[in-house]
Amino acid sequence: MSKVKILWADDEIDILKPQIMFLESKGYEVWPVTNGHDAIDRCQESQPDVVFLDESMPGLSGLETLTGIKEVNANLPVVMITKNEAENIMEEAIGKQITDYLIKPVNPNQILLTLKKIINKAELITDTTNSAYQQEFSKIFSEIQMGPDWKEWVDIYKKLVYWELELEKTTRKEMQEVMAMQKVEANKEFSKFIVRHYPNWMNGKEDGPTLSQDLFKDKLMPRFESNVPNFLILIDNLRYDQWKIIQPLLSEYYRFEEEDTYYSILPTCTQYSRNAIFAGLPPSELAKRYPKHWKHDYEEGGKNMHEDFFLQENLKRLGYQIKTDYIKVTNHENGKNLVDNIHNLLENDLTVIVYNFVDMLSHARTELEVLKELASDESAYRSITASWFEHSPLFEALKRISEKKVNLVVTTDHGTIRVQHASKVIGDRNTTTNLRYKMGKNLNYDRKDVLEIRDPKSVCLPQPNISSSFIFAKEDIFFVYPNNYNYFANYYRNTFQHGGISLEEMIIPIAKFTSK
Repeated sequence: MSKVKILWADDEIDILKPQIMFLESKGYEVWPVTNGHDAIDRCQESQPDVVFLDESMPGLSGLETLTGIKEVNANLPVVMITKNEAENIMEEAIGKQITDYLIKPVNPNQILLTLKKIINKAELITDTTNSAYQQEFSKIFSEIQMGPDWKEWVDIYKKLVYWELELEKTTRKEMQEVMAMQKVEANKEFSKFIVRHYPNWMNGKEDGPTLSQDLFKDKLMPRFESNVPNFLILIDNLRYDQWKIIQPLLSEYYRFEEEDTYYSILPTCTQYSRNAIFAGLPPSELAKRYPKHWKHDYEEGGKNMHEDFFLQENLKRLGYQIKTDYIKVTNHENGKNLVDNIHNLLENDLTVIVYNFVDMLSHARTELEVLKELASDESAYRSITASWFEHSPLFEALKRISEKKVNLVVTTDHGTIRVQHASKVIGDRNTTTNLRYKMGKNLNYDRKDVLEIRDPKSVCLPQPNISSSFIFAKEDIFFVYPNNYNYFANYYRNTFQHGGISLEEMIIPIAKFTSK
């Protein structure tokens, strides 16, 4: 392995000879220079691994030298060494992206520790994180096997997401593969748990989590504050791990207050879960009360065209007489209008914004080869979500009102899972096309792969025909018809789908922020 090369710029470099000799005895190569001009020239001629830079040099100052070095190589780690702890100088140095700073006089061990943090950071993070996850692995495994209740499943899922994101920062893949296998095992047990308990939750025979139809009553309106503009942001199809990636971006502008969860109903898809959220009613009751506003899967036309109406009806039943606005953003033009009009919405008591980008990304990734490459795995999918949010009209609009006194609640209607295993299903021509659930007559399927609901009314689902039934895919399974089976199994494998039973689809984040 080649020596780590250190460029050290200080006008009193001769006084630093003991420190330089110490570093050389530890195997480092040190290039001493006495001024900023020589430091910049050396960076242009050669490629040091790290720069130690005196803040107070005659001629070109440390900050001016820092600017010149960053113009040559923006990613080069620079450690500022200063005897001046003035706040404005350090703020400027940090703003120009120094990696670290040391206060004179510096001793050799300080320098060595700083070098290890910079040069060996990735390796140190990998070793520490892998060791910590190894200790947690057995605990999580035991929790999964001990028959957790719905609250404990939330805790398990949060732990899995936490370690997935932590291990993503490491350089070795072995523990990431172990983590992926543990998530598969968790979903296997979670699917069994949902099969046992979900019907009882829906028909009131057993206490369970807040479900989609009770979200406004149980979780959202209790967070409502009078005399303050309240914004509910529903980002369609946003998983908990994707939420954790964009949370820090919002936290720069808003004070994070609390995080909560609820469970999406089945099918975990927009037509059922989001309509239930806004209506405050399960799908069977929705179809019964509002037959003109509900469309069955096999019927033509949009399935989420009446959310504003459902919202107003729900608020009325809950006893709220407030000024409300509902905005749905499905394209960039809608997003620009949101940015332009965001200050006008401060006059409302409650503004609901439904943003559809992540759902569109999920569907587009299935169809477009370029997006399959860009979002090739879970990590890349999260990265694209974060990049979208950071540059989205939604984030721009929220930044514009961040200095106003507002309440902000962020949630979603369901998540999505990357599917891996195909399962054959046979149905008639009116059978739904969704890959994670099917509704139809005379369905034939592998019973071990599904939760089967022969009486839809027993789980508060509409039953368009007397022989209609539902099946929901467990774990990472997706449904494929026998015709051209191999082609479609390969085409849809590794795509992100929703509608079935998984931790990713069913355990949904709710986060509250207030103005700083």
